Amino acid sequence: MSRQLVATYRLQFREGTDFAVAADLAAYVGKLGASHLYASPIFAASPGSTHGYDVTDYNSFEEDLGGVAGFTRMSDALVKADLGLILDFVPNHMGVSPTNHWWEDVLRWGRESRYAGTFDISWEAEKILVPVLAKPYGEALADGDLSVVFDEPTSSLRFDASGYGLPIDPRTYGQIFGLMDHPDKDRLIRRFAVSTPTEADEMTERFHEHLADPAFRSALDKALATIRGDQAALHDLHEAQAWRLAWWRTAREKLTYRRFFEIADLIGVRQESRRVFRESHQMVMRLARERRLDGIRIDHVDGLADPKGYLEDLRQAFHSVRRSPSIHVEKILTGDERLRTSWEIAGTTGYEFITALSGLYVDAAREAPMTDAYHDFLGEEEDLRAMITRQKRAIFQRNLAGELSYLTGLALSVAGRGLATRDLGADTMARAIVEVATALPVYRTYVSVDGVPRRDIAIIDDAVDLAMTGREVEADEPIQFIGRLLKLDFEDGADVAGALDFTRRLQQTTGAVMAKAVEDTVFYRYNRLIALNEVGGEPDHYGADVDLFHEAMQIRVEDQPEGMLATSTHDTKRGEDARARLYTLSEAPEHWQSLVRGYAEQLAPYRHSIEGGQMEAPEPATEWGLYQSLLGVLPTDFDPADTDACAAIAERLAAYAEKAVREAKRWTSWTSPAEAYEAGVQDFVHALLDPKKTGDFLSSFWAAAQPFVAAGVLNSLSQTAIKMAAPGVPDIYQGTEFYDFSLVDPDNRRTVDFASISAALLEAGNPADALADWRSGHLKAMIVARGLAMRQRAPALFTTGAYVPLAVEGAMAAHVVAFARTDEAGHAAITIAPRLCLTLLDGREAIDVPAERWQETSIRLPEGLAGRTYRDVVTGQEHELPTELSLATVLAQLPFALLEAI
Repeated sequence: MSRQLVATYRLQFREGTDFAVAADLAAYVGKLGASHLYASPIFAASPGSTHGYDVTDYNSFEEDLGGVAGFTRMSDALVKADLGLILDFVPNHMGVSPTNHWWEDVLRWGRESRYAGTFDISWEAEKILVPVLAKPYGEALADGDLSVVFDEPTSSLRFDASGYGLPIDPRTYGQIFGLMDHPDKDRLIRRFAVSTPTEADEMTERFHEHLADPAFRSALDKALATIRGDQAALHDLHEAQAWRLAWWRTAREKLTYRRFFEIADLIGVRQESRRVFRESHQMVMRLARERRLDGIRIDHVDGLADPKGYLEDLRQAFHSVRRSPSIHVEKILTGDERLRTSWEIAGTTGYEFITALSGLYVDAAREAPMTDAYHDFLGEEEDLRAMITRQKRAIFQRNLAGELSYLTGLALSVAGRGLATRDLGADTMARAIVEVATALPVYRTYVSVDGVPRRDIAIIDDAVDLAMTGREVEADEPIQFIGRLLKLDFEDGADVAGALDFTRRLQQTTGAVMAKAVEDTVFYRYNRLIALNEVGGEPDHYGADVDLFHEAMQIRVEDQPEGMLATSTHDTKRGEDARARLYTLSEAPEHWQSLVRGYAEQLAPYRHSIEGGQMEAPEPATEWGLYQSLLGVLPTDFDPADTDACAAIAERLAAYAEKAVREAKRWTSWTSPAEAYEAGVQDFVHALLDPKKTGDFLSSFWAAAQPFVAAGVLNSLSQTAIKMAAPGVPDIYQGTEFYDFSLVDPDNRRTVDFASISAALLEAGNPADALADWRSGHLKAMIVARGLAMRQRAPALFTTGAYVPLAVEGAMAAHVVAFARTDEAGHAAITIAPRLCLTLLDGREAIDVPAERWQETSIRLPEGLAGRTYRDVVTGQEHELPTELSLATVLAQLPFALLEAI
């Protein structure tokens, strides 16, 4: 690695941000204190892509971003600003698009394509299913939606389905040539009929030469017109291809290739193949060799057939060009799961850090009253774990039915060879697979040709035991057989190979089951406290003891000292400051319940009665969540009288509400929208922010919110201070050095006004003024800039340095978390941050904490920390710290402290 990892600054390319914009930002990012620009995918992607995760060419830069020349200028600007570059790379899947030449070649030539092994395609199926039709195939054919066209740019014939183009196998061109009135037609029919993939360029050249003859072109055009008007001939040509067009709804059950989750436009890539790996990483290796790449973030590592093997290949490839960029993976750790240190990487992208922080700011002692308030509003009780179990089953059986069918076939092929298992039927086997996958507490296990890791044996055994207790499968034997498959518990070579095939595919699927069921369904249904419904979060882990936070940080030092410390990402459900504000509700559940009751009564006229009065839109669970979303999205300087601001927020909240109710899949969905219900929700949302409809609701809501707003800001400053000193590498998501009250994507991917935030950072000012002007966000930016400067002075201290929990004593001890970082070189730093801030501020609408509020609470410093001089990196004040550190003294200027030993 050419540059020391200190902090990353995440930048979302596309939607107005290109290489030129990034080049202009380099100086600002460097001044802020980051060491690396962390770029979203920048390689060529499907036309119109807003995110770049649908890559179509791993080895070319997106032209709309500036292409090679633009990237080079950006890279040079980063070098000039002494910044490294970390690239977000997507090895698991590619976009299914005509601009993906590998995919086009597979569609054209089928299994004879040079790239047939590039994608995870079920070649035992008769055809590659292409589910893009808006209606069933027969209707599309009868309605004239299908045709054959000549594509001028590529000089080729293509099948067209309402604008979606597909390549035609050159060996079937004869079906069109045969309709021509031209002397060369018979020779062309014969020549193209025996063509091969290796002759593709030659055949294109020959065809292009014929097209130069006006008579040939005229005859071809007439032939195309003829076949377009002949449904039988058109169908015959369709049936002669390696692919088959189908109704989009067919993808759920019959898709013949591995998808990314349930997105048919994203096809799985076989990175386990050495050839595929080499061909898809050529540009990455070139950039590393040229010292233009300092790190790589691997998207959806759990989707790969063998994550550990892939990461080993990646390290070796970097070693072959004599470089060692840092490697981070997008990996969600659940429960007590830890990162596999055998992967030998820098760490994850940091979702588990968000979860650890939430434990500090949610009041665990007040869980029961919040649960009671939520259930009272709903008029029923909800069981989160039962809800997750139901949704995991539903997602696997319905949304991923095609994957389940494929897995069932693989399992039956092994079972059929065993005397004790040959009688297991397809239905029983499918249900056993579903139950084991549902019982898994993690996204996946990591069984491979290297064997079954010890920790995975325990996970599999526990899942099998749990699945058997559910009695969804009448007998234990089928579930036990799935456990044997997952542990490769066979002696015969063919059985072991079959078990490996099954296990590899199931492991690639269970992550999708978990993500779609929990993050993309339950997290939009279970709205008790939506701040906990975050990527990698567990909403029933409601607050935690400070000791658990310290334990989590010590694990970070052990497992991933250079792992990213995320608080906002492009995938988080809401911005870090919105979450910080919503955490405060946990401290006053009864008060929140009273407010919501009043709001619900006031807004009753704006609920829509639908389905003959059987339900209302929004229904209670969504309405409870909407009030929280409204609280979270409003900026600190919000003015209810600003009609333009209200309208803009209404549009954002309405877009969020649409996504939320569709993801919840309770009353509507993306694939089957319920128009009446959604219209009711939309009208309700717009009424929230329209004084012309709801009178003083918004102003009274905002007035009542002020204690939560102030406490939320203090939470925000607290988590920012912790982030600056916690073990790992702070990741600053674009613009979040100031407040971020975004909702889920695409809201959190809005274009950032970098000119304004850059100017605001330069204004700096002093901490006292920033504290008084806390609504501006200047104090948060100050913590980030000065905290990162502290890290720049001693980078290793905050990664591999020891993490030392500090004991807090006194009446207000529950409202403080404190820890120190030390290293063998004698560096030391102490962080003191407030928590449970609504109670700490005691209803005040300012965020300073009077000295008397601390009531002689103190921190005990161990030997080696006490008796030294420290400088507060935010205020500049110096302190001689004794063994007993008085909070009233050290927090006299600001309600938090970042202290650096001098």
